[in-house]
Amino acid sequence: MLTEPQLIKIYQSLHQIPELAMQETETHAFIKRTVLQFDQTNLEIQTPAEMPTALLVLVHGSASERTIGYRTDIDGLPVAEQTGLPFASKHPNVMHACGHDIHMSVALGLLDYFAANQPKDNLLFFFQPAEESLNGGKTAYEKQIFTGKWCPDEFYGLHDNPDLPTGAIGCRMGTLFAGTTEVDVDFYGKGGHAAFPQDANDMVVAASQFINQVQTIISRSVDPIEGGVITFGKFDAGSIRNVIAGHARLEGTIRGLTQKMIEHIDQRIQEVADGIAQSYQAKVVVKLNQGGYWPVENNPKLTRNFITYMKQTEDVQFVETKPAMTGEDFGYLLAKFPGTMFWLGVDDDSQLHSATLNPNPKAIEIGIQAIKGFLLNRMQTKEN
Repeated sequence: MLTEPQLIKIYQSLHQIPELAMQETETHAFIKRTVLQFDQTNLEIQTPAEMPTALLVLVHGSASERTIGYRTDIDGLPVAEQTGLPFASKHPNVMHACGHDIHMSVALGLLDYFAANQPKDNLLFFFQPAEESLNGGKTAYEKQIFTGKWCPDEFYGLHDNPDLPTGAIGCRMGTLFAGTTEVDVDFYGKGGHAAFPQDANDMVVAASQFINQVQTIISRSVDPIEGGVITFGKFDAGSIRNVIAGHARLEGTIRGLTQKMIEHIDQRIQEVADGIAQSYQAKVVVKLNQGGYWPVENNPKLTRNFITYMKQTEDVQFVETKPAMTGEDFGYLLAKFPGTMFWLGVDDDSQLHSATLNPNPKAIEIGIQAIKGFLLNRMQTKEN
């Protein structure tokens, strides 16, 4: 069984080899090498040909009534590390700035325990590439890697949280993470000389009006209790001060707490664009890309069970959290399989995606114990 010092060493080793989405070859090799050191009696390992940096590990149960899935993400971010740690990233401009090294370490600790202590139900561990970009969860689902014995009946996963105390478990009923949609809008009119505006069709004006009108979607078309966010962070137009721009481009993001809300915002953006096109006699092209970044909507029944267990367990510090407007592609899998996502506190002054993120590795062992206890308790529950 892995000891806490061994788990921390695994975390430090993983922290040194972050890799970007779908390029996690070294990480995949490290995980597989580690898993092969566990008791193999009840383990079955698969690397999907359709997704070669993913890893599936099935722990066969003694009297299985269901397959419980546990997912961990494995990719890093294009961030130049500034922690000064002795085990800092060896890969230039790539860092585990979102704590996926913590996530993997917890998963490996859980897998090690259940490899040595056969569970009642089957356990499926999914080491998922490409959470930060390229829709790893959606890709895995669409490539049909969850079939037959590799298909979970329910799915669980965690995300580290620097704002929570070390080892604390955070969760909530309903949405944990917002869904996100990238939105690009191009405005096509007619350029011209600044002195002769009557001969041109100014797309800076059209795009500006679009931005102003879009803000009313949140203030007047969205239930204030549900909430949503529209932000256009990039506005490109023109090349010189005395030429009217015939083209403008906006790039932004949409956040919503339910898939229904995101689809409503998407529709309203298109309707505003159509109105601007008519008003300014312009061509307006809207491109929306959500990919796999759906809201992380926790299953009511399973999440109630999870929260009840964590609240009633003496050694667990449970925190009921608010929804976060950040995105997580586990939401796509939770739209396909019932399940729950939760937080693991890592108590750090730096935030996720920061170049100075330095989570407390003592959270790994505490998290393993809490999750192990929940999974064992879950296996005693008859209903699916």
